[in-house]
Amino acid sequence: MEKQRALNIALVGDHDPQIIAHRAIPLALELAGTQTGHVIRLQWLATSLITDNALPENFDGVWCVPGSPYQNEAGALHAIRFAREQRRPFLGTCGGFQHAVLEYARNMMGWTNAVHGETFPEAERALLTPLSCALVETIDSLQLEAGSRIAKAYGRQTAFEGYHCRFGVNPDFEKDLLSQHLHAVARDSVGDLRAVELQDHPFFVATLFQPERAALEGRVPPLVSAFVQACARQMS
Repeated sequence: MEKQRALNIALVGDHDPQIIAHRAIPLALELAGTQTGHVIRLQWLATSLITDNALPENFDGVWCVPGSPYQNEAGALHAIRFAREQRRPFLGTCGGFQHAVLEYARNMMGWTNAVHGETFPEAERALLTPLSCALVETIDSLQLEAGSRIAKAYGRQTAFEGYHCRFGVNPDFEKDLLSQHLHAVARDSVGDLRAVELQDHPFFVATLFQPERAALEGRVPPLVSAFVQACARQMS
């Protein structure tokens, strides 16, 4: 019997063992791989090393991880654009959500002046701005959009997840941002945007919360499992 090839997954971000999510992600992928029957080979890609010609073509999936501001914002955005345009499965969590939204705004909406408010707080189009209440080491409920990939992953329309985040989508731009291909698929207990999907992409999901944290409690994160399964379909 032919041996199954390992799934190659890029972790885009500047690895820091002090970041809880960075400790959780490899474990989350390991648990998801065991659950789905896939061997996973992960590679951390420091944003400072990502250029237009530096992202290998052999990745079955891309996960843009928490930990912004990144050392090289352009590198992170390039990796996200690669996944979007080449139709590779993509998962963005926390900072990955913020930069997935930023990449989409610049390159799909034509908002070339869109910036992250963490870096340029006074900009005219600061797309990501401080949350009214910082979500640092907090857990909140989520309402998931029926029929969305994220709802299918969880197998229900409600969930509880944890955060370590201070920035979200600027409400002034949210309606226009979500007017085309990018769709809201999760909102929190007060109705604020917490996850988006590209519906015309095989798997492009970004969450402001950190589903990977479940792995630290020995639980398989449903969304990570769905991401791994999407990567396996990409491989085949």
